[in-house]
Amino acid sequence: MSKLPGIITDPPLEHLAIIMDGNGRWAKQRALPRFAGHKQGVETVTKIVDECVHRGIRFLSLFAFSSENWGRPRPEIDALMGLLLQFLTSQRQKMLREGIRLRVIGDTSRLSQSIQNALADAEKETMFGETLTLVLALSYGGRDEIMRAAKQIAREALAGSLDIEQLDNRSFSRFLDTGDIPEPDLLIRTSGEMRISNFLLWQAAYAELYFTDVLWPDFSAEELQKALDEYACRKRRFGLVDD
Repeated sequence: MSKLPGIITDPPLEHLAIIMDGNGRWAKQRALPRFAGHKQGVETVTKIVDECVHRGIRFLSLFAFSSENWGRPRPEIDALMGLLLQFLTSQRQKMLREGIRLRVIGDTSRLSQSIQNALADAEKETMFGETLTLVLALSYGGRDEIMRAAKQIAREALAGSLDIEQLDNRSFSRFLDTGDIPEPDLLIRTSGEMRISNFLLWQAAYAELYFTDVLWPDFSAEELQKALDEYACRKRRFGLVDD
């Protein structure tokens, strides 16, 4: 099948997930504070969201703040949360205008009440967006997500509302934070690290993985296209054979 520039053709890519890594190193290379790297990283987010809309990708999941990131210095955490609030405020009208729906996954109970309220308001306001679902993983860890799902399943089984013998992969998936979201087709990690770092552990079982040395603040439309071109050359068998 022929391919047009910027258009996803064969195989189809519905859900793109990205581990945005390298903000701190980007700032260090320029003798800047880490905050400068995070700020530039937010600028990259807005550009990649635009590119996904342009390319017809329907779901974009971004690993924005992991459960392990709570161990970082408090000033850095506060700065990240400030950037999150700024992003929600500055992008609100754009999301509404372009049909971008916001979804948040992770243990949001650990976030401040003001952040929780802002996220809830943004999710509610954009809930009818159909162009792109932007999934922000905040205070998120794949193991934590699976554990929370298992506990909910146990509660429902003990209450008699769930027959544990009828549980399968599909029904288990509905208990995850991403229960209403298709599994990722392609997972990109920037900065040269070659691991998925507790991100979408269940969901990414058959995702194609793409690693690049480019730091997240420098990740551009051209770099995204390289990943998409590579994805287009992959054969996804899901444990089967070509026939």
